[in-house]
Amino acid sequence: MKSTACDAWMLRERARGALLGLAVGDALGAPAENMKPSEIRKRWGRINGYVTDNPAGTDDTEYAIFSGLLLARHGSALTVSHVETAWHHWIADRDEGPFRGAGFSERGTLENLRRGLAAPNSAQHRHAWSDGLAMRAAPFGVFAAGRPAEAARLVAVDGCVSHDGEGIYGGQAVAAGVAAAMTGDDPHAVVAAALSVIPADSWTARSLRRAVAAARRGERAVRSAVVIGGYPWTDLAPEAVGLAFGAFTAARGDFTASVLTAVNMGRDADTTAAVAGALAGALAGASAIPPGWSSAIGPVCGSCLPSMRGYHVLDIADLLVPDDDAQAAS
Repeated sequence: MKSTACDAWMLRERARGALLGLAVGDALGAPAENMKPSEIRKRWGRINGYVTDNPAGTDDTEYAIFSGLLLARHGSALTVSHVETAWHHWIADRDEGPFRGAGFSERGTLENLRRGLAAPNSAQHRHAWSDGLAMRAAPFGVFAAGRPAEAARLVAVDGCVSHDGEGIYGGQAVAAGVAAAMTGDDPHAVVAAALSVIPADSWTARSLRRAVAAARRGERAVRSAVVIGGYPWTDLAPEAVGLAFGAFTAARGDFTASVLTAVNMGRDADTTAAVAGALAGALAGASAIPPGWSSAIGPVCGSCLPSMRGYHVLDIADLLVPDDDAQAAS
């Protein structure tokens, strides 16, 4: 009984680490989004902490809460119909004025849903390959701790409303990686879990492998290995997922080094740092996150999704893991 209670406590610690790590990475990376490393250095030197007075998460955190609430409600019985209904109820059908602060994939999805399209047609837009699913994938790994294949299955159910192809693969890689990290696997096992659930010849898998291979040479090598030079959009799922896993591997799973490596590589820095933070937070637990960073994370303000206002990522983490008392009594 004592061992079961300890295991339940550790699972909750890792769940909180994953989602708090996501929010911290998002807030750290947001000011550097769409910037080059040279631009980051010119403005701040090297980013080693929050560079704004009021750090806060972006659409990455709010959409992760959205997916976490959906998953907590339906669990492994989640269906495409559940996801579509949630998009309509919490986002598309709300009279909130102009849609605020999300990526192109979300905007394209909402336009399609409001036109009456349903999945998979709702995901047929020009940005179905974006990292918009990867940014909200961590809750699926938390829920399916130790079961990467189940995490990948569930996140694909969520993702088929908004993404296709490489966009789905990016989300599956992140969800599976977090699921493996939740059981304390080392960084190499986390990477292996991510690769195990996506096609080996996919762009996402190739990018992930290149990033991890370059990780021993540091963040500049990781960035050079996967960034699509000259391409104007920074939210490519294969690129962002590769950068996040590369940062996580280069840092050997250390939380602080993982997120700061991701942030200082620029590009879609809030998403890459959010994913790296989720992986490292799941591996090491919430106590590994510097208190000065974690204490700055409060309930989200709904700047992107007004319906998510007031939710805290820690509350979502607690919803996604078994109750400690129930575990101890079993």
